[in-house]
Amino acid sequence: MPGTPFGVVHLDVPPVTSGLAVGSLVAGIASVLVAVLVICVGAAAGSQRVWAAGVFTVLGVLIGAGAVVAGLLGTRQIRRPAPPPAVRFTGRGLAVAGISCGAAGLVLSLLGLGLALLLGLG
Repeated sequence: MPGTPFGVVHLDVPPVTSGLAVGSLVAGIASVLVAVLVICVGAAAGSQRVWAAGVFTVLGVLIGAGAVVAGLLGTRQIRRPAPPPAVRFTGRGLAVAGISCGAAGLVLSLLGLGLALLLGLG
């Protein structure tokens, strides 16, 4: 306040990497790894392999969908404006990479299941 002995200080808070963005990337990478497992199991023909590929497909789809949702929430958290004393979040690139890895893992898991059904039952 001008003219008084009191003053207001806003401390600069350094930006923090978003935990949602990091979690999205980790889950997206896990989803891609599970998708590779689904494709490998699906390539080995047999009726029991189809069931195994189906079980791992459910896991891959759930992890991939979780990565996409966490990435979208992370980008929303990063975009939110914050007044000066509040904590700002960074990590938009991590969130976008998590979204893309999660979506790729989800699609590859479903393709691996299709491969297992084609080779095992066909």
